[in-house]
Amino acid sequence: MSHTSQTTRPLQEYLDALHREGILLSSPDATSASLTIANATDDSRDVRPQTLFVCKGATFRREYLLDAIEAGAVAYVAEQDFGVSIPAIIVSDIRRALGITADLAWNHPSEHIDICAITGTRGKTTTAYCLRAILQARAERLGLPRCPLFSTITLDDGIEVETSTLTTPEPFDLQRHIANAMASGSSALVMEASSQALKYGRMRGVKLAVGAFTNISEDHISPIEHPTFEDYFASKLRLFEKARTAVVNLDMKPECRERVLSAASACERTITCSTTEAEADLRAANIRHERGGIAFELTAGPNVPELNEPLAVRLPMLGLYNAENALIAAACALAVGATAADIRAGLEAVHVPGRMEIAHQEDGLTVIVDYAHNGSSLEALLTDVRDAYPNHEVTCVFGATGTKGVERRYGMGEAAGRLADRIIVTEDDPGKEDPALIAQEIEQAAREAGATNITTILDRREAARHAIEGARRPAVVILAGKGHETFVVRGTERLPYEGDAAVIRSIVG
Repeated sequence: MSHTSQTTRPLQEYLDALHREGILLSSPDATSASLTIANATDDSRDVRPQTLFVCKGATFRREYLLDAIEAGAVAYVAEQDFGVSIPAIIVSDIRRALGITADLAWNHPSEHIDICAITGTRGKTTTAYCLRAILQARAERLGLPRCPLFSTITLDDGIEVETSTLTTPEPFDLQRHIANAMASGSSALVMEASSQALKYGRMRGVKLAVGAFTNISEDHISPIEHPTFEDYFASKLRLFEKARTAVVNLDMKPECRERVLSAASACERTITCSTTEAEADLRAANIRHERGGIAFELTAGPNVPELNEPLAVRLPMLGLYNAENALIAAACALAVGATAADIRAGLEAVHVPGRMEIAHQEDGLTVIVDYAHNGSSLEALLTDVRDAYPNHEVTCVFGATGTKGVERRYGMGEAAGRLADRIIVTEDDPGKEDPALIAQEIEQAAREAGATNITTILDRREAARHAIEGARRPAVVILAGKGHETFVVRGTERLPYEGDAAVIRSIVG
């Protein structure tokens, strides 16, 4: 349970906030407006006396509101009048109302802590963990509490720690966790901002110290996510509407980069990063593999006076592309007061579960678990493995999600078809689709890219076993797509799965 509580205020203050947002269509009389609101929620299980209840969702039913009234709700917010015994506040956009109401209920907690939010197609989680590690080093140096992290993997608000179910929580949960982070005494918070959260206003009312944009490519394009790439891209760009400082990775397609920079210009300050562009404000040079990880030199231009001399950096993780993630993290950290020493100490200690994680290594065989779950991520992973392990046979075991992110099966199939020696197609969260049909589409894309050595084994454990036992050493076997995840989605159920790293350990002993 939360260690913080909402602020008690008259209903009129909620009406005023919704009016300022331009979504208030009708409100109750003056007597009702004076009602005392001690709690606001969109979950009928959280209702108690003096609650303002927000009716959300396309599947919302009047029965939910009646349950809330019985539990103590004294007013409700909705897009329609349900004709019940308590005052109605009618709005034109319930999603925007959720964010505004939640922010007010928790008394604007984002105004009292430096929030660094990261969006992009690839690298959000690794960048978030790198940034959290740097800010944790800063916290330890200053004697502050640990740095909270809201990520795809874990949600740690400084008081509560739980496994994440959404990359970015829904508004009332998000504001509660931000309030906890503030109450914990931490000076900064790191979070991932998903395209869905930005599109549907989950972060409405959240103020950011830093908004970082890692990169952009096609992903999450489906009828239940983003209907087009334009919708996906535009949703991501909304991050900058909330931020004081923008951090932009220049290492993306020029036409995308210019659009990102244009959106970032709305912020008070922009810090650009690159591993290739000399004009970037913060640069990583001489990127190389070194002692089971990577190393590079970090240099800054005049727009980043916080770093006044080159800094040698080492990460204990493979993947030259992770220099981009570390670079973005360093830029964010400098913007909220971290030092060069904090950057070095944090990055040297960072660990990201299920990202370029060596699950097993013995003479001539390396097994890697990675979350790469779209075409661009898998291409970057395989390209780096080719570079780090020359003259090794590379086997890639992967599948693709069903129901959503349909383009992934083609992108991943194409990348593996070009860059892997052996391909074993398996299951990965098929949802309501037939995993065999998904595998057929992956195989077709891989063959069109030139692959010939392709096997389909839908049982993920058996696919991993086949890959390892059939590897011709020296060899690298990659189990991609699920990373840290300990579940598999079949139909509408999320079923237990021991995780890719555990599967590898059970095979090799």
